[in-house]
Amino acid sequence: MPRKLPLELIYQVFALLTAFVLVHGVYITLVRPRAEAFLVREQAALRENPRHVQQRNFYVVLKDYEQEACLVLLLWALTILGYKGISVWRQQRLLDRDLLRLPAGLPIGPEDSSELEQRLQELPAPQRSLLLPRALRTAILRFAATRNVQDAATALRDVCRSEGERLESELSTIRYIAWAIPSVGFIGTVRGIGAALAQANRAVEGDITGVTQSLGVAFNSTFIALVISIVLMFFIHQLQLMQERLVLDTESYGDHHLVSRLRSRPPV
Repeated sequence: MPRKLPLELIYQVFALLTAFVLVHGVYITLVRPRAEAFLVREQAALRENPRHVQQRNFYVVLKDYEQEACLVLLLWALTILGYKGISVWRQQRLLDRDLLRLPAGLPIGPEDSSELEQRLQELPAPQRSLLLPRALRTAILRFAATRNVQDAATALRDVCRSEGERLESELSTIRYIAWAIPSVGFIGTVRGIGAALAQANRAVEGDITGVTQSLGVAFNSTFIALVISIVLMFFIHQLQLMQERLVLDTESYGDHHLVSRLRSRPPV
């Protein structure tokens, strides 16, 4: 599959740029203008009534740069998860087909190997590179070469095991994003606390507006980052579950439709 990695890399870069454009566009046209308008109204209410209790606002919680970065990362991760999820779903659909097209109960001998391999080669090129055809073809070729059923079964499981390890390693980018989102939130926390400490002298004089706004940045960024991380981890585990099921179902398919019917010599 020499073309898969560059295609996926291009997709990921394009998805990141698209996520940034979409999220930033929403922020500059909707989130930040409404947040600023709300803060202006709250400040006016405080000047008129010093006992006014400030209200929380959804747009104010989202308005800072750290929250924007977290949402960009979330959208980027979801597009990658969608790409991989669709790929697994397409492979799962092959398990509903009889790729070998043999009568039920018919034993398979070494002399049938070339015909079975030819049937797999007749599949469209994109399907031939999927896990199930590759695993079946490898097992058939091993059986033709060694005439040993155990060798064919081992070859089938080796292909499935290596595919499971490959799928697991390809989740490294998504795991990095899941790690980066809380980290970005903590950056906002540090930035907000630092800004609040810089205005401590004004708080001593009785003006705590700047301190509360800075602490709001700190807590809001952490809150949004943790919520997004929880949501993202749910989808990551769902994708892992789909991938593990694909590998296990492929092994079961190979055992049922191929390995259990192999015979090293025609039955007497």
